[in-house]
Amino acid sequence: MRSYSSSPSLPSNATRVRGDWLTIKTLLPYLWAYKWRVLLALLFLVGAKLANVGVPLVLKSLVDQLSTSPNQPWRILALPLSALLTYGVLRLATTLFTELREFVFAKVTQRAVRTIALKVFRHLHSLSLRFHLNRQTGGMTRDIERGTRAVSSLVSFALFSIVPTLLEIGLVLTYLFVQYDRWFAIITILALTSYIVFTISVTEWRTHFRREMNELDSQASTKAIDSLLNYETVKYFGNEDYEAARYDQGLKSFEKAAVKSQSTLSLLNTGQSLIIATAVTLILWRAAQGVIDQTMTLGDLVLVNAFMIQLYIPLNFLGVLYREIKQSLADIERLFALLDQNKEVADPSSALPLQLESSSSPEVSFRMINFSYEEKRQILFDVDFTIAAGTTTAVVGHSGSGKSTLGRLLFRFYDVQSGAIEIAGQKLMDVTQASLRKAIGIVPQDTVLFNDTIGYNIAYGKPGASQDEVIAAAQAAYIHDFVVSLPDGYETMVGERGLKLSGGEKQRVAIARTLLKNPAIMIFDEATSALDSKSEQMIQAQLKQIAQSRTSLVIAHRLSTIVDAEQILVMDKGRIIERGTHTQLLAMAGAYAQMWERQQHVNGVNLDSPH
Repeated sequence: MRSYSSSPSLPSNATRVRGDWLTIKTLLPYLWAYKWRVLLALLFLVGAKLANVGVPLVLKSLVDQLSTSPNQPWRILALPLSALLTYGVLRLATTLFTELREFVFAKVTQRAVRTIALKVFRHLHSLSLRFHLNRQTGGMTRDIERGTRAVSSLVSFALFSIVPTLLEIGLVLTYLFVQYDRWFAIITILALTSYIVFTISVTEWRTHFRREMNELDSQASTKAIDSLLNYETVKYFGNEDYEAARYDQGLKSFEKAAVKSQSTLSLLNTGQSLIIATAVTLILWRAAQGVIDQTMTLGDLVLVNAFMIQLYIPLNFLGVLYREIKQSLADIERLFALLDQNKEVADPSSALPLQLESSSSPEVSFRMINFSYEEKRQILFDVDFTIAAGTTTAVVGHSGSGKSTLGRLLFRFYDVQSGAIEIAGQKLMDVTQASLRKAIGIVPQDTVLFNDTIGYNIAYGKPGASQDEVIAAAQAAYIHDFVVSLPDGYETMVGERGLKLSGGEKQRVAIARTLLKNPAIMIFDEATSALDSKSEQMIQAQLKQIAQSRTSLVIAHRLSTIVDAEQILVMDKGRIIERGTHTQLLAMAGAYAQMWERQQHVNGVNLDSPH
């Protein structure tokens, strides 16, 4: 027996590895937009590290003065106030410059996060319907969430932790090399080199565990969200345990990857500690030997020890920072991979706004259209027809004949392989998508509403519409009386995807928001399929009145709803096989007449009659 199971996976180019440098190169322009803030923050960063390195130098001076005057108490009491004040000022300056750096750079980081998130959001809306039909919402939202959070983490870790640490290491090494035996600098350099090579090597080896964790986390999230969105279907079939098992399978895989990641982390931490402990021991041994040989003072010993402490803490943290940076890059690369998604439908640089006369509706022409969603399966074959300005053309046919595809192509969800679609003599490929879609209103068969109020969903057809305009549209769609009967009226929440409303109620909301949009071209894709007979008759009468001043394309299964159309097209397997008015098509006694006969008489009962 064949087993059907789902294994969510993101689009291939969303999971491909971009490379760390490419990710950083993509991120830098967002930060450099505030270059003066960046440069000022770097200046404060340098000031903070210079002050931090100066603290042990002042401490050495104080210790040397104390240790060289054991028999002169008056000198102890008269310690140079300048040294004490300098010590305090340097301590304060370290914190002050650090906070000033954070203050100056905060806007850069947050604006970069905001700009990137908004760009990804806009880009996703600009992608074709094909991408959104293939996407997995749960995984994609987790990628966006982790990616935007990782931008802030990467900037903080790289610019304010790695760079200051490297700067401090350079200053300390320079001082040790100039002032003391070269072995101090050699031991420090060897320790740093060993530490960095070991950290990078092991972290690179561990990075694929993080990527695997991200992939499995996204898959588990996809399964969970998909199951919750289809809550009713799960209940219909009593598959709660099955859904829980699917989700747990994803969590189990994530658990295994997380355990591997943590185990390798322990190995990395142990190796780093061994390198640091060895280096610090050797340096303190050399310093102690120098004091015994009287080539170094106690102040020098204190200075070297203070330098080692100052280096040890950030150096030990350097490994953590590098791991966090690699993890952030792994998260950001998936976010930027969304921006790499190709716009299948894009405006050419020469595209102009659609030009329509305000006093009349435009003519719409489909000229020898050939189209396929997939290369090996063509949907439309040489489809050619014209909808005269201000008239209604209806398209009928069996399921899968290509009717709804016409509406998608007119709205330019996809581009045709050959032929052209024109509105008022302007090819869709030559006009901007924004102006095209502004001129078209669609009432779909499957209505999906935002999880907001009824008033919001109606007003969505014209953002900023007044309450009177919303009510007028609701009245035209015969839903106003229902809405005002609800306890919260127009403030009633419709629930996820509008599931708190019935199919007919959702469809009337969709009709109302399209009426509010007031477009020049209307597309009705089975716009009244979810309505009862009485409501359908009222809505049909209203839609006919609306269509009188607009160019309309009606996609229908119920032939009785389109008998008044000026032109009816009958489609079969992607081709127009008949065309004419209702009367003309009945007289042909062809496919349309047979469809009409079947719908008029089901088991000898007249279920549908023309309006």
